[in-house]
Amino acid sequence: MLEKQFYDQMFARSFNIPITVEYWDHTQKTYGEGTPSLTIHMKQAIPAKELLKNASLTLGEAYMRGDIDVTGGGQFPLQELLTAAYESAGSFMRNKKLMRFIPKQSHTEKKSKADIQAHYDLGNDFYKLWLDDTMTYSCAYFDDWDQDLTAAQQNKVTHILRKLDPQPGRRFLDIGCGWGTLMLTAAMRYHLDVTGITLSKEQYDFVNARIQKLGIEDHARVLLVDYRELTDGPYDYITSIGMFEHVGKENLELYFKDVTKLLAAGGSALIHGITRQQGGATNAWLNKYIFPGGYIPGLSENIDHIIDAGLQISDLEPLRRHYQRTLEHWDENFNAHRNTIQKKFGYEFTRMWDIYLQAAAASFESGNIDVIQYLVTKAPSGTGLPLTRDYIYD
Repeated sequence: MLEKQFYDQMFARSFNIPITVEYWDHTQKTYGEGTPSLTIHMKQAIPAKELLKNASLTLGEAYMRGDIDVTGGGQFPLQELLTAAYESAGSFMRNKKLMRFIPKQSHTEKKSKADIQAHYDLGNDFYKLWLDDTMTYSCAYFDDWDQDLTAAQQNKVTHILRKLDPQPGRRFLDIGCGWGTLMLTAAMRYHLDVTGITLSKEQYDFVNARIQKLGIEDHARVLLVDYRELTDGPYDYITSIGMFEHVGKENLELYFKDVTKLLAAGGSALIHGITRQQGGATNAWLNKYIFPGGYIPGLSENIDHIIDAGLQISDLEPLRRHYQRTLEHWDENFNAHRNTIQKKFGYEFTRMWDIYLQAAAASFESGNIDVIQYLVTKAPSGTGLPLTRDYIYD
C-alpha cells in the first residue's frame, strides 16, 4: 500500500499530458486533465526505497524486465511519455532527490578501451540491422523531416567537410572514426591524406576492409589506438564526431588540448557532440547499460575548454531536432528487426535498446540535451576560411 501511495504522488506531478496508470492490482487511475492516450502498466510493485536511490535507473531496469510497459499514443509511445516527463518541472526525471546514485567512473586508457568495446563491439551485424547504408552512428542532417536516413547521413558528412573548406593533398584526422564513412569521403571526394582512429576492433576491421576494397591504401589508413597515444601530427584538419561524450568530465580539458596538439597552426577542427545547454550531466541507467563512462558536457564547459586549449570558435550550430529525427529512424529500423535481435541477444537486451533509443529521442525533443557542431581554428577565428558562410551551402 505504501508503494502505491508513493507512485500516486509521483505520477500526479510527473507529466504535462494526461496519462492512465494501471497498477499491479488491476486498478486504474488517470492523472492530469483531459483524455489520456497513453497507459503505463505497472505489473509489479517496485519498492519506493529503490526509486529513491535513482528513479531513472530503477524504472529503466523495471522496463527491461517487463515489469513496466507503455501502450497507446503514436508510433513511439515511450518517447511520447518521456518527453512529457522531461517537460514537466515536477517530474521524477528532473527531481534531484530521485537521482542521487551515480556510479563512479574511470577514464584511464585501459578503461576507455573496455567501455568503447562494450558498446561498439556488439558486432557489425547488429548495427547493420538498424543503421543506414553508410553505417553512420551519429546525428544525421535532414533537409526536411521526411527525408530518407541514408540521404540525411550523407548530408551530414558533406556538411561537416564543407565547413572545413578542405584543400586537396592536406592531412586529415578523424578521432573516433566509427565505420569510416566520413574519413573515406574526405579521401575520395576531397583528395585528402586521411587517418582514422578507433578503439573498437569491429570498427577497425570494417574500415580496413573498406579501404582495401576502394584501393586507397596510399592515402587512407585506420589505427586501433587511443587519441592520447597519437603522436604523428600535425594535421591540417581534424574531425571528431560523437567522441567527447566518452572521455569523461575529468578528461575534457586534456581532450581539447590533444586536439590542439594534433592540429597544425592555422588548421581547423570540426567537433560534433552531444552537449547539454543547461550544464553537464550523467545518467545512471545509461552509464550502467549503454554507455559506460558516458558524460554529457555543458555548452559553457566545452567553450571554456576550447578557449583554454588555445583554440578559437569560428562557428557553432545546434542540431537538436536533427538528432531527434535520427533516433526515430533508428528505433523504427530497430523494431523492424526486433524478432531477429531478440532471438540473438534476448528479451531484456532488446527492451533495453528500445527504451534507450526512444528515451534519447525524448531527451532531444524536450531540449534536455542538444547536439552541437563546434568549428574551431588554431588561430584567430575564421583563419583560412571564406569570409561568409555561403561556402558551406553552395
